[in-house]
Amino acid sequence: MLDILAITTPIFAIIGLGYLARAGRIIGHEPLQGIGIFVMYFALPALVIRALTQNPLGEVFDPDYLLAYGAGSLVVFALGLAFTLGLEHKPLGTGAIQALGMSASNSGFIGYPVAAMVLGSPAAMFLALNMLIENLLIIPLALTLAELGRQTGKGFRGTLHQTALRLVRNPVLIGLLIGVLLAVMGRPIPAPLAKGIDMLASAAGPAALFVIGGSLYGLRPKGMVRDMGQIAIGKLMLHPLAVFGISLLLPDIDPLLLTGALLFACAPMISVYPIFGQRFGLSDITAAALMVSTLGSFVTISLMLWLMRHSSLFVTP
Repeated sequence: MLDILAITTPIFAIIGLGYLARAGRIIGHEPLQGIGIFVMYFALPALVIRALTQNPLGEVFDPDYLLAYGAGSLVVFALGLAFTLGLEHKPLGTGAIQALGMSASNSGFIGYPVAAMVLGSPAAMFLALNMLIENLLIIPLALTLAELGRQTGKGFRGTLHQTALRLVRNPVLIGLLIGVLLAVMGRPIPAPLAKGIDMLASAAGPAALFVIGGSLYGLRPKGMVRDMGQIAIGKLMLHPLAVFGISLLLPDIDPLLLTGALLFACAPMISVYPIFGQRFGLSDITAAALMVSTLGSFVTISLMLWLMRHSSLFVTP
């Protein structure tokens, strides 16, 4: 148990430092946003580029991992959408945003730092694959359905066009594209540039955790226990179970891939979740769900690490 705490405690201690820095007015909201912009626009793209160029492209794009994590995420998204629409009779926009919270992990800000401490360098490759699934599949699907639910009069084609325009400006996707092009070309990155990319990539984990902690300051559940609990349970429990179940259906899946997939699936939802929620009138629910899921992930990640230590299916942390 002490070995597990040695992995999780530093991660959540940095989150706590970010929270205390905001609570103690050491750093304000705008400077914190600046750190978040640095992580999103520079550190995470550099991390993805480094992951795609350090190893042969065929070793990075693993179809088993993409299938296990992608299919597991889609299953949870579908279940969350069906529950909110069919049983709770909520609007399509609300259902899509709640399903997004259950099925899209905070891969860059929490999943990667945890996986990096457990698995080392392979965590960066899993991050690149997760970014593909989340940015090209889950997030576009959720936003397209949510936009359709608003009945803006633009129709499906107009909604899809708007979503695509937002995605092509996503810095992580730009980093993915650059990394893939460099990997396909097969030419080494010049040493000074490679060193700069490595320095930016190394800053991604701690800076991201600090931003998460600072972002939690001031969030209040405000009596939304039911919806908040559904989203948090879906993300922290149902998502890992779905990824695990799909993985077991694959023949002879690599324990390293299985371990990585579950560690990322155990992370809370994407950090920009409240931003998406605000666009569709769900800012309070999404912010509260993010707070509860981030705090709850300390327990679920620690539990997952403990289970991994007692099973031959995983790489032992």
